[in-house]
Amino acid sequence: MDVITIIAAALIAAIAGFFAAYYIVTKVVLTKKREQILKEAEQEGESIKKEKIFQAKEKFLQLKSEHEQYVSEKNNQIQQIENKLKQKELILNQQNQEINKKQKEIESIKENLKNQVEIVNRKSEECDRLKSETIRQIEEIAGMTAAEAKNQLMETMKDEARTQAMSYINDVMDEARLTASKEAKRIVINTIQRTAPETAIENAVTVFNIESDEIKGRIIGREGRNIRALEAATGVEFVVDDTPEAILLSAFDPVRREVARLALHQLVTDGRIHPARIEEVVAKVQKQLEDEIMETGKRTCIDLGIHGLHVELVKLIGRMKYRSSYGQNLLQHSREVANICATMASELGLNPKIAKRAGLLHDIGKVSDEDPELPHAILGMKLAEKYKEKPEVCNAIGAHHEEVEMMSLISPLVLVGDAISGARPGARREVIESYIKRLKEMEDIAMSHPGVTKTYAIQAGRELRVIVGSKQVSDQEAETLSMEIAKKIQEEMVYPGQVKITVIRETRSISFAK
Repeated sequence: MDVITIIAAALIAAIAGFFAAYYIVTKVVLTKKREQILKEAEQEGESIKKEKIFQAKEKFLQLKSEHEQYVSEKNNQIQQIENKLKQKELILNQQNQEINKKQKEIESIKENLKNQVEIVNRKSEECDRLKSETIRQIEEIAGMTAAEAKNQLMETMKDEARTQAMSYINDVMDEARLTASKEAKRIVINTIQRTAPETAIENAVTVFNIESDEIKGRIIGREGRNIRALEAATGVEFVVDDTPEAILLSAFDPVRREVARLALHQLVTDGRIHPARIEEVVAKVQKQLEDEIMETGKRTCIDLGIHGLHVELVKLIGRMKYRSSYGQNLLQHSREVANICATMASELGLNPKIAKRAGLLHDIGKVSDEDPELPHAILGMKLAEKYKEKPEVCNAIGAHHEEVEMMSLISPLVLVGDAISGARPGARREVIESYIKRLKEMEDIAMSHPGVTKTYAIQAGRELRVIVGSKQVSDQEAETLSMEIAKKIQEEMVYPGQVKITVIRETRSISFAK
């Protein structure tokens, strides 16, 4: 046991000695390394310090050099400015000397002028004295004062100048009349030559072509109910005779004829022809025609370069397409007048746009349903005023038949343009206009009675069909109404032959099966 203990103690002592020796050796080595690192760090720090000091010295020297150069440049600039100031000062001194010299010369001149003015004043006084003496001597010789002589001379000169002026004015007026007459003729002839419209004569009959006579029978319907429904819905007379493959649509109103033609075309194309379908198609076609009228008005304004018209005026312009004036298409006539007025306005140095606007609108009273008792020119003027047109345009519309006083230079242009357009050979036909007027008056007489809803003059004015409301007019009243209308037409109108008045009263009962 003692040996083992000794060995263990020796082993422990050996291990402890090893660790102690390792610790000592490690500490010594670390100490040497630390000293070496510190020494290297000191050396490196010293090197960096020297390098930074060297860089700082170089930067200082560079900044110093730049500063010295900047200071040198500034000194040079200051020196240059000082030199310029010295030169200017020298120049100013020279100018000051010259000014002083000039001032002395001016003082001398002023003194001389003062002396000369005194001499002139003395001479002027002498002249006034001599003038007064001369005038006194002349007055003694002439036997009148200077004022009287002056007045007498002025009166003589006035009379002579007045005579010469009147003679000159008469010559100018004669020359102006001759020149104005020639110039007016030149403008009118030039305008007519530059306007080349087509001849447009309207008629009161439209021919509707059909493929076969079988379609005629379907249009007539059983016991003629279809054709009666067509005539009642459109106000147009359908003439079905022996003419092959054709039906005549007769009415003085082109709008009605167009509605009848389009409705008949749709019915024949569709194949379903009966009273209910007829009324539906006619109502649809009337709506389509209103849209087409609006489109025609817009297209006309665009073609003529007229902008800013009220919508209602555009609609009235579109309705002109389906109206005639003495057989002349009203829209074509109005376009023609607009172009004529614009041409003449350009020749005269007036505003061609306003002239063209007035020319286009001059006959809108003919297509309006408002207040039919007024002349169309006055009615057109009121419509233009209602829709905020310019005063010169309104006056030109109202004065184109001289029913109101002309207040602007545009008004006589519209009057002349309307006359030129209507005076062309073949442009108008008096018979058609009087015929249409007679039929319109006939319808208006019937519409003036209470209970009347629609009136249609057919058979070239030989028959008047009056449609009344079944609730407002009884059967007995319908008979009395026809007699009253016949009596009024006989008393107020002049017409050839006789007129048949047919009062139509029908009762409809409508129900729906659900």
